[in-house]
Amino acid sequence: MDRTLLFKLLTVVVLLGCSSASDHLVNVSKLEMFVDELPDMPRIHSYRVLNGVPKSKPLKIGMFKKKWKFHRDLPPTTVYAFGKTKHTATVPGPTIEALHGVDTHVRWQNHLPSKHILPWDPTIPTAITNTTRGIPTVVHLHGGIHAPESDGSANAWFTSKFNERGPTWSRKTYHYPNNQHPGNLWYHDHAMGLTRVNLLAGLLGSYIIRDPVVEEPLGLPTGDEFDRPLVVFDRSFRTDGSIYMSSIGNNPDIHPQWQPEYFGDAIIVNGKAWPRLTVRRRKYRFRIINASNARFFRFFFSNGLRFTHVASDSAYIEKPVTTNETLVGPSEITDIVVDFSQSKTNVAILANDANYPYPSGDPVNQANGKVMKFIILPDQEVDTSRLPRRLVEYPVVDLSSVTHTRYVAMYEYASKIDEPTHLYLNAKPFDAPVTETPRVGSTEVWYVINLTEDNHPLHIHLGLLKVFDQTALVELEELKECMKKKNDAVKCNLKKHARGKKVVVGDHEKGWKNVFKMIPGHVTKIAVRFSYLHTNASYSFDATAEPGYVYHCHVSTHSLTIYFVQYHDILTIFFISVTCNYFKTDQLYKSC
Repeated sequence: MDRTLLFKLLTVVVLLGCSSASDHLVNVSKLEMFVDELPDMPRIHSYRVLNGVPKSKPLKIGMFKKKWKFHRDLPPTTVYAFGKTKHTATVPGPTIEALHGVDTHVRWQNHLPSKHILPWDPTIPTAITNTTRGIPTVVHLHGGIHAPESDGSANAWFTSKFNERGPTWSRKTYHYPNNQHPGNLWYHDHAMGLTRVNLLAGLLGSYIIRDPVVEEPLGLPTGDEFDRPLVVFDRSFRTDGSIYMSSIGNNPDIHPQWQPEYFGDAIIVNGKAWPRLTVRRRKYRFRIINASNARFFRFFFSNGLRFTHVASDSAYIEKPVTTNETLVGPSEITDIVVDFSQSKTNVAILANDANYPYPSGDPVNQANGKVMKFIILPDQEVDTSRLPRRLVEYPVVDLSSVTHTRYVAMYEYASKIDEPTHLYLNAKPFDAPVTETPRVGSTEVWYVINLTEDNHPLHIHLGLLKVFDQTALVELEELKECMKKKNDAVKCNLKKHARGKKVVVGDHEKGWKNVFKMIPGHVTKIAVRFSYLHTNASYSFDATAEPGYVYHCHVSTHSLTIYFVQYHDILTIFFISVTCNYFKTDQLYKSC
């Protein structure tokens, strides 16, 4: 069939399929807030204890189409949900509890139908083709350190019963060795061109790696009641309860449906819009995941109550940091302790004041400026948990050991009507030859140059990053013009332009992370480490295997919908001199 004709037919099918439902939107300002109790998502342990010894327990977790109640006064919403069964599946999915050093084996099972509940765009690279029968999915464990064949490559997708599989698909069961440091991760769909719609449909959940040897001495709040994940995202709804996503793109002549960001009117926490939680006057630990497609949150308490950071993304920080507010970008995780005994009121509203898109977009309104309500019981409690003076110290960055310096530029391209059409890293599409080739065991310095007008949360698979500084770029238009012509930061004299005001990195974000917010018009200097953080040891798996790893912006409409992401090269084990093999033992690593 003629390619142009096929494209037109696909476009008509997609748009007609989306326009059949009414676009009458719910006026969320008329929904009463704080009427639903905050759910605690089901917890699934990836291990069992036999004779006092934890052993790996294989898991089967499916993806199901079902109905979900986001609010007491909304009709049930059709969603895609993770769970062991359709009946127990939830949005977000169950929290997977793992133990450090005990393997997790998960068979992710696709039980989704052939037709998507949300609009998708056939003009962007996508796993759906005219012959695909079923909704493609693949799961990425965000923050996990594991072999590439279990990393959820965008092209490792599969449909129901594995009937159809992407070009890099290789296995039904994923293996997460959990040999990394303890911390917070989350799992979500990562399919080519469908990540944004599969996330909006509900395919996401929390994953925690615990290490009692490291964590119990800290004395932080523990137990299901006092240590709780909070998965936060935004959604809009039609009056029939269905999730609303516009079926018309910003550039309909180019991309009939694709839009650069999605923002919902209602704020959802653990599957409920503006829920409430009754708490005691004591310390609680909240692991907050921003699972929005594009929305940034700047969290704060309405009554001035403060929170104390103990970890950021998947790693503990060196010592607790107390703040009045915190900015959390899409896919970032902030791990905080709130001491409700310090509250002077019996009610505290967790609020948000981050513009959308961030930082130069619209101010929040009454609906998206509120997140959830805490009702604080009046009686004081005996609380044996504590905030230690020190948390966990990991190796500092030794710049003398840096093996390579790289420059990563973020570009945004617009149409004649000045609407975004696509975004690239280093001006190259997803399928271009690999340019990043880190070595196992190495530490590199990357300069990330944001030439766009938006803040982009950069996520690096496998590697951990530490931010040195962020510097405003002067004579920015001159630099943009040069970079668009030469695409070379050195030839464009980045040093000349990187002499503006420096932005101070918050103390709670100075530790090791796997996402960081790249400020528009700034260059961000980061160290990227490709080894286990807590031991300096090489990986327990072959990180050089196909299909490799990716790094990308985690505004999900910016990544994995267009060829914005680049694969890392297959990681090179050896230096030019093969006497320094980072894939061997600690002793050999240190001798190098």
